[in-house]
Amino acid sequence: MKPLARYMEETGTTLDQLIAAAGLDRKLVKAIVNGNYTPSPFERQRLAAALGISVDEISWGHAVPVQHLRGNGPQTGRAT
Repeated sequence: MKPLARYMEETGTTLDQLIAAAGLDRKLVKAIVNGNYTPSPFERQRLAAALGISVDEISWGHAVPVQHLRGNGPQTGRAT
């Protein structure tokens, strides 16, 4: 299993070609290729078909580590 970007390199497929072949939104495809978004099963099917490979051959996980942050900050519970 390899990431989507690796298959694109191997086949010489550009981002614009993949977007046109898959019929998906440009911003979405770019995020998936960069590993910033995990696609739905439907999106996986479209992208794999656009490259002519099986969905199971592609590694679909995040390439960028996910950070779990608390949004409250240090001011929580204080009155100013």
